[in-house]
Amino acid sequence: MPDIDQLLKSANRLFLKKYFKHAISIYEKIIEMDSTNIDAINNKGYALSKTKDFQSAINCYDTGLKINPYEMTLLINKISALRKMNMLDSALNNCNNILSKKPDELIVLYHKLRILQMLKKYEESIEICDKILDVYPNNSDVLYDKATNFILLGKTENCLNVLNLTIQISKKFKVKAKNSKSFHVLHKNPDFIKLIK
Repeated sequence: MPDIDQLLKSANRLFLKKYFKHAISIYEKIIEMDSTNIDAINNKGYALSKTKDFQSAINCYDTGLKINPYEMTLLINKISALRKMNMLDSALNNCNNILSKKPDELIVLYHKLRILQMLKKYEESIEICDKILDVYPNNSDVLYDKATNFILLGKTENCLNVLNLTIQISKKFKVKAKNSKSFHVLHKNPDFIKLIK
């Protein structure tokens, strides 16, 4: 009988090579051998979400959460899948459930700021950005999200100040801002033009 650890390693290797369907079939074999193997259940869910089968991925995460309701990886991956399915209210509820017990869980905060942005709750999204930036002041991804929230609120000056800081930390955001629909309203703004040059 094959060793579960070996099977898991082999499935994970396939996953990393983006052979998701092959990886899924091995994860399923492991689950048949040990129906409580959280790693196999979670990784199967993650592989399913990579094939854009988000509902099956969520079913997988829910199976794992019946075994261990507090497994953070399962909880976070479920939020991610819900977000990708545009089930934003469910995703937000899941974030809030975790944050009520672990208010500083950064990955969950990051999902929450993105969900709030998608729900057009820009002020609330900025509050979450600030909470993360209190801990990681140079997190350029979060700064970029904050700048995006500001422009979506029509706060041009705030947006440009934050965007300037973002680009100082990482030049990749010049291109990202230049190509972003959110910043399209600034395309004739001389300060914006200077920033993205």
